[in-house]
Amino acid sequence: MEKTNREGFASNFGFIMAAVGSAVGLGNIWGFPYKMGLNGGFAFLVIYLLLAVFIGLAVMVGELVIGRKTGLSPIAAYRKLSKKFTFLGYMALACPFLILCFYMVLGGMVMRYAGGYLLAMFGVDTWGVADISTYFGIFTTNGTSMVIWTLIFIAINAVIVAAGIGGGIEKFCNIGMPCLFVILLIVIVYVAVQPGAMGGYQFMFGVNFEPLQKDFLTVLKTAAGQMFFSLSLGMGAMITYGSYLNKKEKIQKNAVIIVVMDTLVAIMAGMIVMPACYAFLDGNTKGGPGLLFQSMQMVFHNMGGFIGNLMGFLFYFLVFIAAISSSMSLLEALTSSSVDRNVEAGKAPNRRKIVIIFAILVAIFALPNALDGIGAGVAGNATLPTPAELLGMTGDSVKMWNDCWLDFYDMISEGLLMPIGAMIMAFAIGWIWKIDFVVEECEASGHKFWGKAFFNICYKFITPIGMLVVLYGQITSYFF
Repeated sequence: MEKTNREGFASNFGFIMAAVGSAVGLGNIWGFPYKMGLNGGFAFLVIYLLLAVFIGLAVMVGELVIGRKTGLSPIAAYRKLSKKFTFLGYMALACPFLILCFYMVLGGMVMRYAGGYLLAMFGVDTWGVADISTYFGIFTTNGTSMVIWTLIFIAINAVIVAAGIGGGIEKFCNIGMPCLFVILLIVIVYVAVQPGAMGGYQFMFGVNFEPLQKDFLTVLKTAAGQMFFSLSLGMGAMITYGSYLNKKEKIQKNAVIIVVMDTLVAIMAGMIVMPACYAFLDGNTKGGPGLLFQSMQMVFHNMGGFIGNLMGFLFYFLVFIAAISSSMSLLEALTSSSVDRNVEAGKAPNRRKIVIIFAILVAIFALPNALDGIGAGVAGNATLPTPAELLGMTGDSVKMWNDCWLDFYDMISEGLLMPIGAMIMAFAIGWIWKIDFVVEECEASGHKFWGKAFFNICYKFITPIGMLVVLYGQITSYFF
């Protein structure tokens, strides 16, 4: 199956930066450090790394192989391999769409905070509150502001993706990702010398086996879910980027680099967030959006003066880079799929028009997330029904997946579609297409495929069984 003639990355460095950018996102910054500290510290990290090696790496290689072998985006790629698996392509495309519907809202919020601290460096106060801890609640219940910032973030994504792989995505990531690492190092060094920071390191890296002994399945599910979402697996992005990868490039080597760099960023982000919360908030912190937008804003407020505003700007600017590099890869997965569909039908695709259409669709379905303040603003905006209310659920039937629109979209995409898709893909490679399907494409670069027996076991047994366990954990936590 020869690759079709299409645009590609200008260099392997550009591909790696784009792929790492896709993998590095908000989950690395607000999810990984908090979950790591809460679920056994260093013990959680060991489980995470094992899952990344035995499941994440195998799925990453598999998706890149599917993309490069076919030269197509998810739907067309699976259809070309076997019409029986076309449904996997549709699942892989449903994921980025649903994720974008809340990710764009969060990205807009990050822009607002970065802009606020940038102006504060020059003496302009845009927060407008006496108590900075109240700003998050005020902002998230202001539907107009939430929608405006969401639309701005969507527009920036659309402009970059419309410019194409080489002229838009690769160019941005070649500059943005090195900047992200530099800013990470600057803020890490500053936070490390603050009194009390050691408590954050102990929270993250201290060995605590108690969570594993109490509920190992929950810890396993948490680590696997974090790993999968963090690496952008099961959502079509890596298949799409793989379709733009030159035949001479080493898929296995690139996959290892992506997994290592993504994990490194997650750990480095934790070395900012947790020590900062311990140094300036006495360890009083939480996970999720609250960690990113409430706890960290209090951290920079307590730093005080110009240095607090500078560190606040640097932090939220690096979060902005992480957010947009991830969201543009998801928008590209949608765009590329439609472009391939036009080519299959013998039509000349209008990339800019396709991007605009998807941007509008994402904006429409992102509105519920923006208007309910990603869940935080529900109490202040009673006119917007939650998923539970629309489904007629009350009392004990209101669960973590239906109490707000962000959790609802997240449950369908990250909670169900992604592990199901990865499980079936691994099964198909291991038992139907066989390991030589992967070996042949990887060796097309002229380099020997290493670890054939290891990858064969991963595809046949470890990944399908691991994903089945994760799926069981997700379903029980959501519905029971």
